[in-house]
Amino acid sequence: MQTELPTAMWVDGEWAQASSGKTAPHTSPRRGETVQVASADEVDVERAIQGAKRAFRSRVWAGLEPRERGETLIRWADLLDAHRDELAFLVAYEMGKPVTIAWNVEMRTAINTVRWYGELADKLMDESPRGRNGAVALVTREPVGVVGIITPWNFPMTLAMFKIPAALVAGNSVVAKPASQTPFSLLRAAELAYEAGIPPGVLQVITGSGAKVGEQLGMHDDIATLAFTGSTDVGKQLLSYAGASNAKPVWLELGGKSPNIVFPDAPDLDRAASMAAWAVSFNSGQMCTAGSRLVVHEDVREEVVAKVIDNLNAAVIGDPLDPATTLGPLAFAAHRDDVLAEIRAGIDSGAKLVLGSDTRRDDGLYVDPAVFVDVDPDSRLAQHEIFGPVLAVHSFRAEEEALAIANNTVFGLGSSVWTADLGRAHRMARGIDAGMVWINCYEEGDSSVPFGGRKLSGHGADRSNHGLDKYTHLKTTWIEL
Repeated sequence: MQTELPTAMWVDGEWAQASSGKTAPHTSPRRGETVQVASADEVDVERAIQGAKRAFRSRVWAGLEPRERGETLIRWADLLDAHRDELAFLVAYEMGKPVTIAWNVEMRTAINTVRWYGELADKLMDESPRGRNGAVALVTREPVGVVGIITPWNFPMTLAMFKIPAALVAGNSVVAKPASQTPFSLLRAAELAYEAGIPPGVLQVITGSGAKVGEQLGMHDDIATLAFTGSTDVGKQLLSYAGASNAKPVWLELGGKSPNIVFPDAPDLDRAASMAAWAVSFNSGQMCTAGSRLVVHEDVREEVVAKVIDNLNAAVIGDPLDPATTLGPLAFAAHRDDVLAEIRAGIDSGAKLVLGSDTRRDDGLYVDPAVFVDVDPDSRLAQHEIFGPVLAVHSFRAEEEALAIANNTVFGLGSSVWTADLGRAHRMARGIDAGMVWINCYEEGDSSVPFGGRKLSGHGADRSNHGLDKYTHLKTTWIEL
């Protein structure tokens, strides 16, 4: 499939080039094609913020009945679904995700999330605590105003839709900044939002330098709240911008080093191994919840590792636009080089590489899955988020040792435990210091449950009713009787 690539910004309900005329090259990881994309400067960001501010103050969106906002989001979900082939192509083109996965996983999740928030719109209830007989207290939620949302390149549609619909359904206006590597899918989605009935200025999408635009959003006093998914270092920088400006809340979903723990009594070792392979190689390992640490009991270690390797060897590496491809290229050349450097450092550290190589392939930005065994839990290989298909294997003897290895990280996003012992499952789930625990499965989720982490994986939740907490103020009103 071929489609026109949107290369301008979406501001005030229309396409807009940078006021300076400046563009920046976007290079597709598929075959290295380069396209010029509008690159915003301070004037363009200011225009987008002020347009969003005007839209919010006019109440053209915030003043609608919740049901009307919900119906508009549902129409948006319908349009995203109708253009699913086109959007999946854009995702595959811009960051190398296999198109089948972009269609079946990325777009399905994005569409479902938009629809879920649309259906939630008129089902939210205010509170009226019964604290005193002589008064009525009302606790209401109000939109915060203009929300800045910065999204990553690894799931350009899914992770944008974890945030944008929640902010919109609450009545806010949004200024969104997609990663420089993945502008096209969100730009097209914003145009479809306008077609669905979201008024001009309510959803702005600006493109350009992440560092420059991110700083302006973080420092701007008219941005009431900032939500970010991306690296831990950038998240910390955004917090400093907020502290130096209007002390805006900054909600962060950052990195991870998720443990995947396999006990000998796992209900199905074949499935545990296949999911361990999937957890580290899905999206070419470019996933914040990637199961990059396999913590396996010594009694079944050799069996499980062998099965994981068999599953990884079955991956179909190829053109992301080929429906048969299951493992695409990494998103850009510098990242490919970083991942290979981490594999090389792992070898130099003394860890045993039993699958993969640190050698650059000559057919593109592909990295073969790598598996290390005998990994020191304190080593860089076990502690650093590599963001590629690189698995560190640790063995353990006792439940307490497995828990200690699992929690030996600065991150706290995802985790998994494979066991048939219900008591052990509960003990491990309570003991693991992470925002999400999957028992006998991996990466399960739904729009109705929160997605988020703790420690250096960030704070706050995306998805579910809790996702609205980031984009609303609470107001208490007392009425004497």
